[in-house]
Amino acid sequence: MKNIYLDNAATTPILPEVIDVISSTMHDSYGNPSSSHQIGRKAKTLVETARKNIAKQFNANSNEIIFTAGGSEADNLILRNAVTNLEVTTIISSKIEHHAVLHTIEQLKKEFNITVLWVEIDECGTVNYAHLEELLQQTNEKKLVSLMYINNEIGNLLDLKKVSDLCIENNALFHSDSVQGIGHFNMDIQKTPIDFFVASAHKFHGPKGVGFAYVKKGFGIYPILHGGEQERGARAGTENTHSILGMEKALEIACTNLEEESVYIQQIKSYFIKELKNNFDEIEFNGLSESETKSSYIILNVRFQKEYSMLLFNLDLKGIAVSGGSACQSGSNKGSHVLNAMLSEKEALKTSVRFSFSKLNTTGEIDYVIKELKKIIK
Repeated sequence: MKNIYLDNAATTPILPEVIDVISSTMHDSYGNPSSSHQIGRKAKTLVETARKNIAKQFNANSNEIIFTAGGSEADNLILRNAVTNLEVTTIISSKIEHHAVLHTIEQLKKEFNITVLWVEIDECGTVNYAHLEELLQQTNEKKLVSLMYINNEIGNLLDLKKVSDLCIENNALFHSDSVQGIGHFNMDIQKTPIDFFVASAHKFHGPKGVGFAYVKKGFGIYPILHGGEQERGARAGTENTHSILGMEKALEIACTNLEEESVYIQQIKSYFIKELKNNFDEIEFNGLSESETKSSYIILNVRFQKEYSMLLFNLDLKGIAVSGGSACQSGSNKGSHVLNAMLSEKEALKTSVRFSFSKLNTTGEIDYVIKELKKIIK
């Protein structure tokens, strides 16, 4: 049986070069970076060099990077600090954010009775920027806008520059869950001055369980994990040295080859779109995922014209790995909160599948998926 992996928005395979770095670091640099002896100092130097190299990719300062266990922790760290440390009393967000943002905002509202305003989205999941401006002008309270760079289910791209400009004009902070964008799109915080963004290594062929928060210089961060002074007091816990270096290597590879690989992956995605249209009647593409300019080249969300309750299961039997939505929602019987927010009840009940691609995929794999889809659906 073939093994076709088209769930790269959930996680990506770790590259061999990254595994080599992780393995050699585990063997050679096992010291605690907080230890004062030379073995510990060696580990500390590696961690700080990785921090510097990661920051360089975004035209940032190394002291603006805080290592975390991934994107969800980084989102929690930033949002909680916005309320408890930076005196934010109003958060503006959308109802199609990742649950790492939505659930954190809900918890902060319960704990601190903050005001939460929801920006409108259209039937394609696009943020209404005019409405965002209205919400920003609605109050003089300390505000934070939290909108994701790339939606993890439908792939829509946020206009970071437009939102950044609106926040600056209206004296608001700007946080973006950028997990689906880091390693796939260039981000220069000198050109697009975001206050906070987050990344997770496993989305760009790095290890799971490690990521970082970018916090613009000048904002003090209080920890949500207590017990040590690591990460300049922002996060307690011994640094995950081998995973941090694996993330550094994965990001270096991603950024070095970004232009070439993005073109290749877009070709895979475009070929799949063409074959879907040629072989299936009346399929739809959720959000803007069909667009080459308004969507990530990684993600394609396909809506079939009826409910096929066993479609994902049957594809899995054929060795094809895909998702019905975010992998974080596995086991949920509520369906996709993103699609439920965008589509009519009738359309949301139809079967939607998220296919997501990487540089490791081929057109031959796409041909196999089309062949098996035809068997299952027709």
